[in-house]
Amino acid sequence: MNIDLYCDIYPEIADRHPIAMEQWQEWFTIWANYLQSEKAIIDGEYEVSLAIADDLTIQQLNLQYRQQDRPTDVLSFAALESAVPEIPIDDCEDFDYIEPTSWGDIIISQTTAIRQAEERGHSLTYELAWLAAHGLLHLLGWDHPDDESLEAMLAQQDTMLQLISLR
Repeated sequence: MNIDLYCDIYPEIADRHPIAMEQWQEWFTIWANYLQSEKAIIDGEYEVSLAIADDLTIQQLNLQYRQQDRPTDVLSFAALESAVPEIPIDDCEDFDYIEPTSWGDIIISQTTAIRQAEERGHSLTYELAWLAAHGLLHLLGWDHPDDESLEAMLAQQDTMLQLISLR
């Protein structure tokens, strides 16, 4: 199992961002290994893009892609709409490169995360990790159209945060 995380922290919020790039990579690796153990994903090579932005940026994306002219806390753009495809490999003798499967993009508004962390009485680190876990689950096909599926998704997020010692 390998997951490559491409993390972009926008300059507008970088000076107040509490999580190092290496920490993000470690968390996503732990989550991917857990999800593999739960048979939610298969062993493979994956990549995810994570952007930490401000309210203005996420509001523009929310309007463009969801027709909602307001900031939100997290947006997920899944690269796959169905099961992970098997990529055929030519019969090349020295071919040992495996193209990673992109799960998609997660964009988090740190501005909104700061407000929500204050309202909920926990740290910004916790809120950002919570939103990243939520975004990752959306990339993998989780959704919450009703109370029952929302509760299942929130329970999964709780477990994911416990795995990285945030609770």
